[in-house]
Amino acid sequence: MKQSVLHRMKRDRIYLLLLIPVLFYYLLFHYVPMFGIVVSFMDYNLFKGVWHSPWVGLKHYRMFFSNPDAWLIVRNTLLLGLYKFIFAFPAPIALAILFYEMRWKKFRRFVQSVSYLPFFLSSVVLSSIMIMLLSPSTGWINKAIQSLGFEPINFLQRPEWFRTIYIASDIWQMTGYGTIIFLAALAAIDPQLYEAARMDGANRWKQTVHVTLPGIIPAIVIMFILSISGIINIPFDKAFLLGNAGNLDTADIISTYVYRIGILGGGMSYATAINLSLGLVTMLLVYLTNVASRKVGETSLW
Repeated sequence: MKQSVLHRMKRDRIYLLLLIPVLFYYLLFHYVPMFGIVVSFMDYNLFKGVWHSPWVGLKHYRMFFSNPDAWLIVRNTLLLGLYKFIFAFPAPIALAILFYEMRWKKFRRFVQSVSYLPFFLSSVVLSSIMIMLLSPSTGWINKAIQSLGFEPINFLQRPEWFRTIYIASDIWQMTGYGTIIFLAALAAIDPQLYEAARMDGANRWKQTVHVTLPGIIPAIVIMFILSISGIINIPFDKAFLLGNAGNLDTADIISTYVYRIGILGGGMSYATAINLSLGLVTMLLVYLTNVASRKVGETSLW
């Protein structure tokens, strides 16, 4: 057995060498920092360090769950993640099918290239674009509203508009790039299945329902499992950039709250406890979704 393993390692040594930088990256930036979770169980003092800060057990976890603001923050995070999952997850699937059904190849390539571009914008640039578009005085959207005879709306100062703005910007930024995986799955469908469906009298819509969608179900399930973590693990950057004192009632999510408490307020132990709780719940959600997927459809990550 040892000889066979050594033989395979010698045979694949070039690929293993290529893998080393990736392993080093994950080890250095994802596994070594995990040692820092111990500060969630102590009253961490920057000057005393990890070894001399007093141990307090689950004190910071109890503080968070007894905090009257905790429910509002968790609620905002869950609602934003749920809306993002409901509206943003199906968008790449629908767009990939539309691309696949296009027969004018030059036009399809052009539209695909244009749809990929927003993905390469940083969150800072994207948020700046949204702020300029939604400006009550100079924004194009409010200019259009005023041209119709209505009063301008200060979108970013009204809490009820924050989730809509966040989800719409996320769909615009991520949908085009997200089609890559589904287009690859569509390319793997046997063309003979479409020929058989046409011979049976199926039109384009029925071919999509009975051939295209079943053919990409495994890819959809895998992406579904991976997307479950996004219901709770909302990225910090865009929520922070689009949030302000006016829309804080809906814009304040766990990641922005952790930033205020941990970085601005110096409560490193409390912030670490919140983040660790978030990570454990996310891991549990992904695990349960994977188990359910394996039992129902026999497709899973592991």
